[in-house]
Amino acid sequence: MYMALKKVNFAAGFNKQSVPSALPGQWVDGDFVRFRYTAPEKIGGWQQLTLASKTLPGAARAQVAFTSLAGEKYTAIGTSQGLFLFYGDDFFDITPLDTPITGCTFTTANGSRTITINKASHGLKVGRYITLSATTITAASNFTTAIINQTYEILTVPTAGTFTIQASTAETGSGMTAAGATTVTPYVEIGPTTQTAGYGWGTSSWGASTWNTPRATSTVVLDAGNWSLDNYGQVLVATIFNGKTFTWNAGASGARGIRASTSTSGIVTTNNPTATRFTLVSDRDRHLFHFGTETTIGDTTTQDPMFVRFSNQEDLNTYFPTATNTAGFFTLDTGNEIRAALQGKDYVFVLTDLAAYVIQYVGPPFTFSVRQVGTNCGCISQHSVSYVNGAIYWMSNEGGFFMYDGTVKSLPCLVEDFVFTSNNGNLGINYNSSDVIYSSPNSLYTEVNWFYPTADSEQVNRCVTYNYSENLWTTSTLDRTTYQDQGVYNLPYATDYEDSNTPVFPEILGITNLHGASIYYAHEIGTDQINSTGTTSINAFIRSGDFDIEDGEIFMSMRRFMPDYKLLIGNSKVTLFISDFPSDSQTSSPLGPFTINSTTDKVDTRARGRLLSLKIENDALGETWRYGSFRMDAQPDGRR
Repeated sequence: MYMALKKVNFAAGFNKQSVPSALPGQWVDGDFVRFRYTAPEKIGGWQQLTLASKTLPGAARAQVAFTSLAGEKYTAIGTSQGLFLFYGDDFFDITPLDTPITGCTFTTANGSRTITINKASHGLKVGRYITLSATTITAASNFTTAIINQTYEILTVPTAGTFTIQASTAETGSGMTAAGATTVTPYVEIGPTTQTAGYGWGTSSWGASTWNTPRATSTVVLDAGNWSLDNYGQVLVATIFNGKTFTWNAGASGARGIRASTSTSGIVTTNNPTATRFTLVSDRDRHLFHFGTETTIGDTTTQDPMFVRFSNQEDLNTYFPTATNTAGFFTLDTGNEIRAALQGKDYVFVLTDLAAYVIQYVGPPFTFSVRQVGTNCGCISQHSVSYVNGAIYWMSNEGGFFMYDGTVKSLPCLVEDFVFTSNNGNLGINYNSSDVIYSSPNSLYTEVNWFYPTADSEQVNRCVTYNYSENLWTTSTLDRTTYQDQGVYNLPYATDYEDSNTPVFPEILGITNLHGASIYYAHEIGTDQINSTGTTSINAFIRSGDFDIEDGEIFMSMRRFMPDYKLLIGNSKVTLFISDFPSDSQTSSPLGPFTINSTTDKVDTRARGRLLSLKIENDALGETWRYGSFRMDAQPDGRR
């Protein structure tokens, strides 16, 4: 005889601050799920963008979407290897170029695709991208200028005066020995794909070790190659972390064929600082801010991580203050370095490693007011800050999350230990790779995401999400290195990095997978993942804490349960896990797992134990679900 069904209620969001046996009526784990109106559901799918499923070189570190005066929609994406535009359904390479190296010669050999380029003290490194131009070839070679004048990856650097590339065809002539001539123009150097302790080039004295051989140890930290991207109307402003500032003008004739530079189509930044942590355009008053920049413009040795410089209003190239302009500078006093800056509603919000500041435009003669609004609330990295719905959210460098909506507040977080601490088999955040953390809102679902690396990874491999309308948290393995909220486009766009992948755009000869590749996705599309390899399912699940009868004093017998789905397309799978004691390993109940479809009214079970938990999941193409409530027939079944 069946007893009456009992409804089991679960609180919305994840609680990972305790063991499952201490969290009855709560969800304790999951992947690729969110909550809407307190009910858990599978997140939307994602689909690769661009023609021919093109991928970009390196790890994407920043992106910004904007619209030209002609109504053209653009997204700029800065990777560890270059700067690119997404327009229509294709990519365009606008990476700035470095100073050309002239007077280079070739060495080639019959039957070989390898070309050795000779130039004393060239200063180039393995993996750097270069373009060749103004080439002349001697009669000893059958290479043509059309074959040579291409873009290449440097494959080896045998000496300080040589490096090698690989042509698309083999030499059919007798070969050259330090003959011919070409101009080598390197792509601007951005930085490494990962944040690491410094080994090798640039981290020790010249000649301190064998050429091209890493040092054995180093305390120097090499920051990951990073960008700050913003738009000044239809002009893209792009700054390399600790480097120069470039512009690209969407309104220029043939704009998509022009590279970003310090003087792009009348937008000049030649007078900008040459070493800046990052930049930001203040929207309302239209100044360009340089944070952690030079006290003497053009002298990189004067870079001060707490120094702020801003341009004249409506002028990206004037920084020397006079009585007739609004340019200026100041130094923040609490902290060791400026970590992040973000445009708020009518202010610029700045975070150091220790404090928070609000900068507001007040007009001449002072131009800006600077107020410290928080202490002991520093942020962890440049892109760990988001603005949405009138508030700013960020990840702290000491564990935890904060927000600012007029006052600085600490955000209570029921997954905090899971994110920041490594214990009991969980891998918390990798603080040594904090540079790669990226935050962005997903305003379609009132969420703020933080994508971060765990202790066993140098790249992003996990996400923590705060739902600011329902005040709850979830975690997932969604690994996105950048994320752009819907706005210019109707859907969020995000990048995924694959370190073993070889990029296919731009066309680079002799390219390897040294830097990996970034895939560009549109999110919240359908139920699956779609990319160049095909369509794969998204394995979403959610799991409850343990529930019991009379605080676990007696065993319970579950005879049946009734599934309740607000939405179910395809099937879902329900597993009941049982154990006799909190310290026991939980096992699946007999007869389970149970496959549920839209016609399933009830499920008969044989589950017996002191503690029982619930797992809902799906793993097939085209499936999605939104769960409602759980009802079960559970009866006391003795003390043994």
